[in-house]
Amino acid sequence: RQYHLKKGDTVMVVSGKDKGKTGIVKTVLRSRGMALVEGVNMVKKAVRPNPMMGQQGGLVEMEAPIYVSKLMVYDLKSEKPTRVSMTLVDGPDGKKKRVRVSKKSGEQLD
Repeated sequence: RQYHLKKGDTVMVVSGKDKGKTGIVKTVLRSRGMALVEGVNMVKKAVRPNPMMGQQGGLVEMEAPIYVSKLMVYDLKSEKPTRVSMTLVDGPDGKKKRVRVSKKSGEQLD
């Protein structure tokens, strides 16, 4: 399965409760079609205390995965969310390489 997102991309949420928020992708969960984004889709989770690890119990706020269909790559040049296209570019060793390109500004993302 090919995704338009990669770890480290800046993305914007285009639908749902966090619409308009931007963040950086921590991980992409390919098998579930979801991604973990910093500061987006925050949930409170009850955690049990674990004295062996020095962990206190209580409510912890953490990021939950969000569907990649709700995310768009954020183009830093135009400062807007953008679609992504794949283009073949000559690599340093002479071989063709697939590169992600922003539809808004035409800049390479990889």
